[in-house]
Amino acid sequence: MTLDTSPRLQDPDGFLALIMEAHRGLDAEAARRFDARLALILANHIGDMAVLRQAISLAREPGRG
Repeated sequence: MTLDTSPRLQDPDGFLALIMEAHRGLDAEAARRFDARLALILANHIGDMAVLRQAISLAREPGRG
C-alpha cells in the first residue's frame, strides 16, 4: 500500500477548526500530548507501517504542514 496524498477531506477548514478547538485551553505541554495521542490513534487506524513511514518522511520535508 502507498500513501494517498490526494485531497480527501471534504471540509479541511472544518477539520482545522476542530483541531484548534481541541487545543483551546491547553498549555503547550498538554497540546503536545493531545497531538501525540491523536497521531497514535490515527496511526492505529491506518495500521500499515509502510504508509506510516511514507507519511513521516513527507511530514519532515521542508515546506510541508
